[in-house]
Amino acid sequence: MNNTHQLMLAWRMYAEDNRESLPFAYATGANKPYVWVPGDVTANPDSWNLDTTIRASILWPYCGKSTSIWHCPADTVTVVNNLGQRVPRVRSVSMNNWVGGNGDTPPKYKGYWGPIGNWLVYRKLSDMLKPGPANTFVILDERFDSINDAYFVTEMDGYPNLATTKLVDWPAIYHNRAAGFAFADGHSEIHRWRDEHTLAATVTLNQPQPNNQDVWWMQDHSTRE
Repeated sequence: MNNTHQLMLAWRMYAEDNRESLPFAYATGANKPYVWVPGDVTANPDSWNLDTTIRASILWPYCGKSTSIWHCPADTVTVVNNLGQRVPRVRSVSMNNWVGGNGDTPPKYKGYWGPIGNWLVYRKLSDMLKPGPANTFVILDERFDSINDAYFVTEMDGYPNLATTKLVDWPAIYHNRAAGFAFADGHSEIHRWRDEHTLAATVTLNQPQPNNQDVWWMQDHSTRE
């Protein structure tokens, strides 16, 4: 919780220094310098190289030179670096796709994931009116076998209908069937999962999960039309 809280302070300070503009959760090309953190932790050297990932983050100047806040202590996955040493992966957190959004899409683009509805992508702090900063998660611990880039997708199609829920990316289950979340108002919390499907031994990305109340909770804390 302390790690994600520190990341949220960095995120907030960046926005306040940049006329409330939020860093992109994902971007390539001309907008890549404005993504919140570059790199895919499933690929080398980004899985272990702090210089190409964490220290290259647009939030790095606000992080107090701490690389550890990007990694959950309960994430025990290791990788082999260029010296043949086994080290922790550089990052175990990702950002809500509705916060900052995909920088490769137009500024007013809505509904990047899924064709149904006009779900708002928050590009400025002032956009975050519903469900409001205290109820909109920005950063979370992502499951070790789901995490890749730093863009966590919560598909909103069908919300609030439980029958349509889907897990595109999977949240972590490190903390006794729970994951750490940090919200736009700056607070962090540990959220405990209730659906056994969320705790599956293996994951399949972009998997329909009808009636998964955990997915509904993430939808409810992501965005609105």
